[in-house]
Amino acid sequence: QVQLVESGGGLVQAGGSLRLSCAASGRTFSNYVMGWFRQAPGKEREFVSAISRSGLQTYYADSVKGRFTISRDNAKNTVYLQMNSLKPEDTAVYYCAADSSTAQAMRTMPRPPDYWGQGTQVTVSS
Repeated sequence: QVQLVESGGGLVQAGGSLRLSCAASGRTFSNYVMGWFRQAPGKEREFVSAISRSGLQTYYADSVKGRFTISRDNAKNTVYLQMNSLKPEDTAVYYCAADSSTAQAMRTMPRPPDYWGQGTQVTVSS
């Protein structure tokens, strides 16, 4: 089992920044690819970003490319999502995920990731 706890969400004005963190515990953190997904009200959960086990490969949804940056610190068992130039359409609950496949596969995987966090709310006001 892997336990994931997100933090860092909140209310921010459009154009602002937030940094989400996801602390993992349980099994060896570096054995898992990590990702961020989000779900806006009335919409399906969607892929945001993923990072490989080493941190060398990263992937982003087109909607956040150039604005969001994913990173991980395997020594601290933590993955981060730096979100800049936030837009009202970024408003959602953001979920951290861990999976045993690949970061590239996380973009379009047909099944849920192996593990989810409980989510953290991000609200961007216009």
